[in-house]
Amino acid sequence: MSEFFKEIMIWKRIDNASAVRYSCLNDLQNGKFAVQSADFFRLPLDGYPANEFARQFAVLFIEVPPRERCSWFDSLDEAIIHHEREFS
Repeated sequence: MSEFFKEIMIWKRIDNASAVRYSCLNDLQNGKFAVQSADFFRLPLDGYPANEFARQFAVLFIEVPPRERCSWFDSLDEAIIHHEREFS
């Protein structure tokens, strides 16, 4: 069984001072999609928080297998909608 995933970054503008970046995965074995994490940015940006978000992404990916950790869907839209509902 292959353990290959493609990372997909999806951005959503919230308002004129903030945005969210969804760090999504595409399971290359079955074609399903999941949101591993969502990172929020707000102006003004202090430093560059993306470095910490990248580290957290890697830690999550390594610590718990993505197929066990995430909820998987047939489309990116479905995965993001599920993530927003689950964490709002």
